[in-house]
Amino acid sequence: MARSVSTGDLWWKNAVIYCVDVETYFDSDGDGVGDLVGLTKRIDYLAELGVTCLWLMPFYPTPDRDDGYDVTDLFGVDSRLGTHGDLVELVRAADDRGIRVIADLVVNHTSAQHPWFKAARRSKDNPYRDYYVWRSDPPPDTSDKVVFPDKEDGIWSYDERTGEWYLHHFFSHQPDLNFANPAVREHIAKSLGFWLQLGLAGFRVDAVPFLIADVDTAADDVPGDPHAYLKALRSFLGRRRGDAILLGEVNLPHKEQRAYFGGSDGDELTMMFDFIGMEALYLSLAREDARPLAKALKARPKIHPDCQWATFVRNHDELTLDKLSESERQEVFAAFGPEPSMQLYGRGLKRRVPPMMGGDPRRVRMIYSLLFSLPGTPTLYYGEEIGMGEDLEAEGRMAVRTPMQWEPTRNGGFSTAPPRRLIQRMVPDGYGPEHVNVADQKRDPDSLWNFMRTLVQTYRECPELGWGEFTVLAQPHREVLAHRCHWEGSSVVAVHNLSAQPASTQLAMDPGDLAADEPVWLEDLIAHEALEVGTDGTVELALDGYAHRWLRVRQGTP
Repeated sequence: MARSVSTGDLWWKNAVIYCVDVETYFDSDGDGVGDLVGLTKRIDYLAELGVTCLWLMPFYPTPDRDDGYDVTDLFGVDSRLGTHGDLVELVRAADDRGIRVIADLVVNHTSAQHPWFKAARRSKDNPYRDYYVWRSDPPPDTSDKVVFPDKEDGIWSYDERTGEWYLHHFFSHQPDLNFANPAVREHIAKSLGFWLQLGLAGFRVDAVPFLIADVDTAADDVPGDPHAYLKALRSFLGRRRGDAILLGEVNLPHKEQRAYFGGSDGDELTMMFDFIGMEALYLSLAREDARPLAKALKARPKIHPDCQWATFVRNHDELTLDKLSESERQEVFAAFGPEPSMQLYGRGLKRRVPPMMGGDPRRVRMIYSLLFSLPGTPTLYYGEEIGMGEDLEAEGRMAVRTPMQWEPTRNGGFSTAPPRRLIQRMVPDGYGPEHVNVADQKRDPDSLWNFMRTLVQTYRECPELGWGEFTVLAQPHREVLAHRCHWEGSSVVAVHNLSAQPASTQLAMDPGDLAADEPVWLEDLIAHEALEVGTDGTVELALDGYAHRWLRVRQGTP
């Protein structure tokens, strides 16, 4: 396939991202906690699956009150997980197999146990006082601004030692940093430079909107555009490592998302998760109606060619539905999480995909086929490739952060420690390791793991999906989504039936496909068969319930 530009330096445009919580992936020393050495031992597994970018959840020193997102040292490695040397070995092993490594950048806040905050609490004139955001007068009611409404009743907490209130949008043990302070910004830049020097290829930036555009912080007093700091970070990243990325968590309306990309300049975030598309997908699944998803995809704003959307169907947090209307959210709850134990914060679900879909393998495979065929870069959360379930008895987001299931043995092959010493218990129900594990699925050619591996390989052979121009195709069935990605004279058409009922649909080829004198046909990239296009430029597709087809437009004789 001819390419007019070099695509290697924009590797994120068609990467396969895989998110791992180090402490729950593989325990190498039998202490019940996963570690960096254990993850390194599983690099060949990730390479075999086809992963090209490994995203590490926080591995920094932490009191672990928020699964590592409460950091006490931006330059350190938690001793439970290993050492700096272990991290370098992981990065080297991954690089040898063509896998880049990125890590969570958690800089909206620190742990209250961070030396900076401990110093800031000693007196009002302490040099570290201005590293955080304080107020002397009692705050108003801010219960509507908290991120975790079941844990906090406001975003200000009183510090008895100094008699002032400090800001925290997350937990009260996670005070927000003050980005109006140049010293804070300098420390953050140094931490990025440090990890880049050790070989990281970029960062997933946590809670970006709170970082630079928060109406409650002194950061609003920074002269000029509040996005200037994000531009400066991106520029710094480019100087230190030209192909490094910033992958942002920005759950905002489309117009604001475009601003976080840097608008037409594309000089802020490199990539951004498509939260709106994800939420619309679940509404479409609940209704068995593709139109909400199609509408969300068509509404994506135009972004700079070097930027990219990251697509996903499950992440490490609650499956948020906050951008849906209340009635739409209740539809999704009714379909996929009707019990209160399945819901979280009134806005999301604490479930994984297979249990939500009633274990129907057809529906699960259709969803992941849709994920990989959507325009953008697919992101997997560990265990999705084998269809892991959740532990609904675990608190909050920890329901989907259970240990990886490698074998049908005690502890699922995750650890040799006694079960009581595990960082978290294994999934206890019908999705436990005796039923769902890597070893069994790798031996079964019809398993979800082998299906996912095929999807990854097929996606990697279709640069149109990451680089191309996206179009929703007209067809008569509301339960069917047909879309096309076109790039440099080549097109891939994907068709998905979101309903359990069979459907027969007709697709019309683009007039440009029919301009040549040669016949036009469609190559099914998964079933490996040819479909004839009629002389009128249309093709009939018979779709079983939850069927999915990936079709490349071809010219000439099959």
